[in-house]
Amino acid sequence: MQTAEFLHAVGDHRLYAAYHLIALRGLRRGEAAGLRWCDVDLDEGVVVITQQLQQYDGHLIACPPKTARSARVIALDRTTVAALRDHKVRQRHERTQAGKRYRDSGYVFTCLNGDPMAPDRLTRTFTKLIAEHGLPPIRLHDLRHGAATLALAAGVELKVVQEMLGHSSIVLTADTYTSVLPEVAHKAAGKTATTSSKPGASFREPNSRAAARQPPRSDAGASALPTGGYGTASKALTPAARSDIREDAELHCSRRH
Repeated sequence: MQTAEFLHAVGDHRLYAAYHLIALRGLRRGEAAGLRWCDVDLDEGVVVITQQLQQYDGHLIACPPKTARSARVIALDRTTVAALRDHKVRQRHERTQAGKRYRDSGYVFTCLNGDPMAPDRLTRTFTKLIAEHGLPPIRLHDLRHGAATLALAAGVELKVVQEMLGHSSIVLTADTYTSVLPEVAHKAAGKTATTSSKPGASFREPNSRAAARQPPRSDAGASALPTGGYGTASKALTPAARSDIREDAELHCSRRH
């Protein structure tokens, strides 16, 4: 509820899309600050997390993601795609207004002159907006927690939420959101009971048994980079696939500049 109230209150702010992305898709603040337009495909509705920005000795440094699993592909819902499209239009207007003073850094969330934005500034602006609108005091990181809580409450599988957040293990995700899991389990039990009680309902054998009788798939060499919907774009990636994500993104970015 606090997430929706905050997003509604700051809808006209120039950094609205950043907070929307963190609140709905669970990015860390460093990942949001480090996001480049070449990491974003609005037509396909995905972003690729390949780096984060951190501040050391007063300088912004592009670093690898926090953990190996933090290099990931995240699916975007329609509202997030719309927010990013609006942000892109606003950014073009800011570039025009700044003229020669504008630096085209290629980052999604920038200062008014086009320079990358420090994660700390995202936090300070967030705190200021909370105070200005008289909202209950919450941390920017709470928006990330809210994304996971909303996803779990909506029935999204724990493994998918782990991949969306870039957690190093599913145990960490389960331990962090243990208060939400009982509610999710009760909903799942209710849905199962409802489905099984319908006339004509049948019980299918486990996938492992059914798969044992299936011929080998012909697409075993398919690409490890998922580009589908909410669940498929957050599925587990092998270490090799995560390395490929970073290499492909860097190649894609270099071609755009």
